[in-house]
Order: sequence, then C-alpha cells, then structure tokens
Amino acid sequence: MKKTVKKAALAKKAAHTRKSVAKAKNATKAVAAKAKSKALKAKPKAKVASAAKPAAKPVPKKTILTKVTGHLKNAKPVHAAPAPVAKPVAVAVKPVAAPVAAVAKPAVAAAPAAPKKLSFKIGELVVYPAHGVGKITAIEEQEIAGSKLELYIVDFEREKLRLKVPTNRAEQKGMRRLADRGLIEHAMKVIRGRARIKRTMWSRRAQEYDAKINSGDLIAVAEVVRDLYRSDRQPEQSYSERQLFEQALLRMARELAAVRKVDDDQSVKELSEFLAKNAKRAQAAGEKAEEEAAAAEEAA
Repeated sequence: MKKTVKKAALAKKAAHTRKSVAKAKNATKAVAAKAKSKALKAKPKAKVASAAKPAAKPVPKKTILTKVTGHLKNAKPVHAAPAPVAKPVAVAVKPVAAPVAAVAKPAVAAAPAAPKKLSFKIGELVVYPAHGVGKITAIEEQEIAGSKLELYIVDFEREKLRLKVPTNRAEQKGMRRLADRGLIEHAMKVIRGRARIKRTMWSRRAQEYDAKINSGDLIAVAEVVRDLYRSDRQPEQSYSERQLFEQALLRMARELAAVRKVDDDQSVKELSEFLAKNAKRAQAAGEKAEEEAAAAEEAA
C-alpha cells in the first residue's frame, strides 16, 4: 500500500516537472521572438553612415534555471538572434565639371617686314669676277618661274655686255666694290717683287693663272702680272703667255683707273711704265750683287 502511494507521488512530481520545463521553453521562445521583432523594426535611415543610429543591443545571455527541481541545473543557455548589420549608404558623387578651355587670344598681326637693305646702289662701279669693272645701271624686279626676283643690271661698256645678277646672291657670286687705297698699295708692292714661277708644265700653270685672273681678287691678278712680265732684255714670251699677261694687266689697270678716275688706256700706260722701271732697278740690283760677290771671291 505504501509503495503504491509512493509511486503515485513520484508520478505526480514528474508530471509537474514536465509542465515546468514546457513553460520555460515557451518563455524562452517568446523572448527570442520579441527581440527579433524589435531588430526588424529598427531599420537604418538613408543618411550618411556617420549619422546612422546605433543598432539594437543584443539580448544578454541568460541561463534559465528551474527552481522547481534540480533536473534543469544543466539546461543550455539560450542565445538571442544577432541584430542585422546596417548596410553602408551609398553617397552619390556629382561629376566634376571639366575645366573650361582657355580662350585663345586673337593673333597679333605681324608687322610688315622692313625692306632689305641693298648692298649696291644704282650708278655704283663694281667688280664682277669674270668680267672686271662694271656699272650698275638699274635694279629691276622680274617674275621668273612664278616667283618675283630682284636683279642688279650691270653694264660692261668696253665689252658691250649687260649682266643680270640677283640682289640676294650678288656677294656669293663674288661681286664687290672697288678696291680701297690700302689694297691698291699692297697690289703695287706685289708687282714690284721678284717673279715666282713654278717648275711645272705650262698647261697647268696657265690654268692657275686663268683662275687667278677670274677670281676677282686684285692681289691674285697682281701676282699674275708680276710672274708673266718680261722686260726687253728677257727672252720673248709665247703667244699664250702674252695673252694671259695682257688680260691680267688690263684687268688690274681698269680697276686702278676706276679708283683714280682716269682713262683705261692711261692707266695701262702708267702701269707698264711702273713695271719697266722696277724691272731695270731689279736688274741693276742683281748686277751689283753679282759684282760684289765676284769682288769678295777675288779678295778671298
């Protein structure tokens, strides 16, 4: 009888314990559901991330222990569902306007080029290498091959020749002004010197003499006059030598006449006399030197 009462009491306690555990489980589920609903309601507003409200605090861990019986001492703690992390709000960035291009200033109109200063003037006497002394009679502008070209018109009265020389290439061609006083004195000293004849074939020397005559250089022409001059006491020249000598003598005499403002024939005559006098002096000096050398040998 006592055993039956005891079993009934134990059964009653067990039923009571089961009810307590069910209530505890239901209470835990209710707390979790409430926390979840609060988290869902707390939605972040569309503002800058720095101004967003802090997320709801997570439910602290609790261990639900039953006071009814010691069977629930080892019950596991119930964790609340974590609150969702607020997503960063994307801030719309306005496109930066492209820099405005600098307004181009209107180009300043170039000043008209100053007229080129000419090297020679109309009426001026000049020396052209291949023809000697000539006179600039005009400066003309002609159209050649579709382009305008400015030209010096140079007349050579003795040869009855007219030459057209581009103004921008006159100096390159060797056209120059008449020699000054210092250059003429230097040329006269050259023709007073002793002839310097190379020991080469005449054909080669003739080419060199011709190049000097047509170089337009007064000193080079004077060297040809000095080397090809023959006095009356010297052997006669060949025909080609005589021609080159006369050409060089006339070229030099015309420039001297233009500088001294005398006639060409008169200048040729004066230059020939100057050569003859210097040749006699040179011959006399040579004879005197030979006599002195002979006397020195006899004395020795």
